[in-house]
Amino acid sequence: MRPRPAKPASIFLLACLAAALACNLPAASAPPVSEPRTAEQTLSAELFPSAKSPASAAGQGAAGQPIPSGQPFAGLSPAAPGQVPSFTGAFNPGGAALEYTAQPGDTLSALALRFGVDAASIQPAGLPASDLLPPGARLSIPAPPAEVLPGAALLPDSEVIYGPPAAGFDIRAYIDSQGGYLSRYSETVEGEAMTGAECVRRIALETSTNPRLLLAFLQFRAGWVSGEPRSTDPAYPIGFYAASHQGLYKELALVTRQLTQAYYGWRSGSFASIAFLGGASARPDPRLNAGSVALQNLFASLYRPADWLTALYGENGFLALYAQMFGNPFARAAPFEPLLPAGLGSAQPDWQLPFAPGEKWSFTSGPHIAWGVGSPLAALDFAPADEGKGCYTSARWATAAAPGVVARSERGLLVLDVDGDGSEQTGWNLLYLHLADQDRTPVGAAAAQDAPLGHPSCEGGPATGKHIHLARKYNGEWIGVTPAFPFVLSGWLVEPGPQPYLGRLLKGGQAVDAKADGSSPALIIR
Repeated sequence: MRPRPAKPASIFLLACLAAALACNLPAASAPPVSEPRTAEQTLSAELFPSAKSPASAAGQGAAGQPIPSGQPFAGLSPAAPGQVPSFTGAFNPGGAALEYTAQPGDTLSALALRFGVDAASIQPAGLPASDLLPPGARLSIPAPPAEVLPGAALLPDSEVIYGPPAAGFDIRAYIDSQGGYLSRYSETVEGEAMTGAECVRRIALETSTNPRLLLAFLQFRAGWVSGEPRSTDPAYPIGFYAASHQGLYKELALVTRQLTQAYYGWRSGSFASIAFLGGASARPDPRLNAGSVALQNLFASLYRPADWLTALYGENGFLALYAQMFGNPFARAAPFEPLLPAGLGSAQPDWQLPFAPGEKWSFTSGPHIAWGVGSPLAALDFAPADEGKGCYTSARWATAAAPGVVARSERGLLVLDVDGDGSEQTGWNLLYLHLADQDRTPVGAAAAQDAPLGHPSCEGGPATGKHIHLARKYNGEWIGVTPAFPFVLSGWLVEPGPQPYLGRLLKGGQAVDAKADGSSPALIIR
């Protein structure tokens, strides 16, 4: 099939694709798929039973009423499907200090960047400079006036991240129950024949993106989940039209890229502007949560501003479809909040270096992306130092950096669930990438501290030599190496470098430098 000419969205995307290859990792809405929810089932009625009437409940968020302090999602104003806001609005026009309610994952440095202020000006004084702020804390921020995108919250963070609310969601069963084209679809991905459900599962797990969100977006754009394709070209079901990314799996990868870049960029404060199809750009409301900004960014990559508003907020827009498919996202997520509790950075497991005591290994890469463009600098690379270089299976073992249960073991990777409940979506998890299929520990196996998990290799993704790629997740969210989340392995503190892949390990006056060639400054013996 001859690919279509690149459309404006793909020009931007193709610029990102080259960067991804250098890394070691890789319309109108659909008809309802279930009965619409009644007014009594809206957000306010479910989270706040004291709401006096369905009318007042339905108006929550559309009127800009923040959720009261002490409730889940305090400070956010949930959007009301069908009530289309203005494209931009005045933010803090008077320039006076405004009250802000800290959200899970907020840090002082990120807030300063998002609001455009000096961190020292945020009150009260004495806030932790290098730790998560307590969710629900009331802050005073002297934010300058600005024009910003709508500030009504679209989705909680855990409806974007593959976290606890989706831990029990059966992707295949849901797709089969809808009986649409996706239930019959198949394609070949990297030489492997995969069903539609397997494509969704794989991209959701690899990028830690909520499969409900992926399915709803696929239904909205293509109609595949509960009906037949609206487009006659199955190579581009989503409509990015990037010639290098054809087919369901690769187009979903572009969906997750738009989500990931905005989600984690908002967490760190580095994501400042949303770019729309056609070239316009606008600033998100700095009071929004990361999940809502991620969804705004995804839709902007495929819609011009006027169409963007209707596609997201309109009567037949994405929010309405999402509720019809999966119910109220805020009500579902509420029991699992806060996704990142205060003090989490100082309450980590006692991580150990992922190889046996007495062995000589090389620290070949400092903090770099966990999985895919836009993911945080969460991963470290280690390689056996006393073997020849190249891509072959090592005789050495990668070992459990903490006791746990193997939650996933496939295609050159293993996920160790440190909480021991066997779920990759809850609590602390460690991803090991580039483990050989031979001798890799199977799913469900218990692993004691230092238990062998598999052999370093080049399997599981592009690699220039055998090694392991190690990254942390908590409640499904990739955890970067930051002051709020220090990574300490056998007493060695990871110090990020000035750019990805650089950095050092520090312990008691000793330093080990990350060196891709495994040369002597990178050598470490546990």
